[in-house]
Amino acid sequence: MFNLRKLKDSVMTGVNSLVGIFNILIVLLIFIFILINSLEFFREYPVSKFFFGTDWISLSGKYGLLPLLVGSFWVTIVALGISIPIGIVTTIYLSEFASSKTRKTLKIIIETMSALPSVVLGYLGLYVLSGFIKETFGLTSGLNALTGGIMLSFMAIPTIVSLSDDALNALDKSYREASLALGANKLETVFKILLPAAFPGIFAGIMLGFGRIIGETMAVLMITGNAPIMASSPLSPVRTLTATIAAEMGEVVQGSEHYHALFAIGLVLFAISFLTNSIADKYIRKSRKLMGK
Repeated sequence: MFNLRKLKDSVMTGVNSLVGIFNILIVLLIFIFILINSLEFFREYPVSKFFFGTDWISLSGKYGLLPLLVGSFWVTIVALGISIPIGIVTTIYLSEFASSKTRKTLKIIIETMSALPSVVLGYLGLYVLSGFIKETFGLTSGLNALTGGIMLSFMAIPTIVSLSDDALNALDKSYREASLALGANKLETVFKILLPAAFPGIFAGIMLGFGRIIGETMAVLMITGNAPIMASSPLSPVRTLTATIAAEMGEVVQGSEHYHALFAIGLVLFAISFLTNSIADKYIRKSRKLMGK
């Protein structure tokens, strides 16, 4: 007997498989394209000089990656230093202490934060936060890694909160009930039982938040000062990996050494993104396994 439901299931399974294969193929082709152009650069420019060079001066033919890595490092450290504690504290409040109405309201606000265009945050940082940072620390300019990191933390918080909240809510009620039955109070239950049990999911959220930060372009291009220097503190103007590509790719001569150097930066970013998502995926799988899903 002809079974229409089985046919629909088979068709949808096939479509999902094709979409998955297509996505993998697109990513693979992007990687190959970036790799080919990067190899063209390394044929002309020493690999060691690229990865360990301390000067990025494209007009002089100097393509040292270290200043850009240092700039990305400072921005990322500031952003994670703000977003991780705020994200985890927010998650604990939403999951364990907030009323149903408050939880729904805050979830809407957090989801709205994740939908804000990065250029809007860039404008806020440029015209609001940078002046405050400049006056507070007595700087000549408020466009630096600190300003960039603060604004980027607003992009990472929704990701961290969302995955951490899912991880805490996925825990079985027996975790809470057993802890409270043994005499632990609510805070002890949260910090000694629930957070360690939900750690894989929370860490996955942090890693995806990190990926969101390291891959951001427009905001950091607007508010970090765009100075490719070896910054010694987050109060210095910096330039990140992504901002360098965005700032220079539009005017570079196609096929030149400078053009291929930007693809080499893209290859580094691709490797960082791949590693970050792989680690996050590993911990998401671990979290699901612990939850029996």
